Amino acid sequence: MNAKTFLALFARDVHVARRNAITTLIQTLLQPLMFVFVFGQVLTRSGMMAASYKGMLLPGIIAIAMTMTGVQAVAMPVIAEFQFTREIEDRLLAPIRTEWIAVEKILAGMVQALVSGAVVALPARFLLGSDLGISTDHLGLVLLIALMVAVFSAAGGLTLGCSVGQTQIGLMFSIVLAPMLMFGCTYYPWSALASFPILQKLVLLNPMVYASEGLRGTLAPQYPHMSTAAVIAVLAVIDIGLVVTGLWRFQSKSVT
Repeated sequence: MNAKTFLALFARDVHVARRNAITTLIQTLLQPLMFVFVFGQVLTRSGMMAASYKGMLLPGIIAIAMTMTGVQAVAMPVIAEFQFTREIEDRLLAPIRTEWIAVEKILAGMVQALVSGAVVALPARFLLGSDLGISTDHLGLVLLIALMVAVFSAAGGLTLGCSVGQTQIGLMFSIVLAPMLMFGCTYYPWSALASFPILQKLVLLNPMVYASEGLRGTLAPQYPHMSTAAVIAVLAVIDIGLVVTGLWRFQSKSVT
């Protein structure tokens, strides 16, 4: 690998992300923060939900922000570069192997996902208040799971970006991302689906479930959550699978 070329490509993507930071933050953080206000303030203050619900909500909101940012940060530029601007042709001419171009895109998406998760946590905590019962006793596990969520979102974005046509972008959000978020245990624990046993088993195919449950189990362990060890194991399998698939799809699309 040509390290200078790799770093130059990464620096360019970071520069573009920084230049579009305000627009990106509005696009990715507005929806989670609206959910925070409605579920964490309106419904709890009106007495329709218990005040303790706010602490369970915050990890799910962080998972949403990270996933949406990572997917969009990789998928949308990949779709544009392959199908609109054709900018990918310039990147493919760089003195670097094709798979490293894909790895660079995953890395850039991971950084943006991690930043998004950290950024959304601040206004969300302000909206929800200070009595959330958020724990920092397992900070190492929090960082590990956050890193694994960033990998899954960025690698998933690469896979989607290399698999979806320019006329199917809206379909990607309607059929893939929207159900993934709604049935990703972001607003409720996985155990809450016990009354729907078939659905409870089906959602285990959704990577978002492990992102939400992993962050909830480490940031707010007093609420019901999956085993952290199981979450880490499944996220590792998901990350490897999506990275391999994303690299394969990128390689295939680059030679066509």
